Amino acid sequence: MGLIEMKTAKITEKGQIAIPKDIRELEGFKQGDKIAILAFDDHIELRPLKSIKGGRISALLSERALAKDWNTKEEDEAWKDL
Repeated sequence: MGLIEMKTAKITEKGQIAIPKDIRELEGFKQGDKIAILAFDDHIELRPLKSIKGGRISALLSERALAKDWNTKEEDEAWKDL
């Protein structure tokens, strides 16, 4: 898959970015659409959530990514009696 176009965006104080209009149109993003944000070691991808089928969402989540939220003292305490 080759690069189609490159644009820049500025990150706001709240960590938000605006996807340039021509990129939104190119990818079919519309107002109110949900997107999946996939973080890899060397890049980040934005994909329409509807393009990722149910079971594949789980497959995209790595053990390392889940461990950040789940490997905590609070989680251990919550699950200790199960």
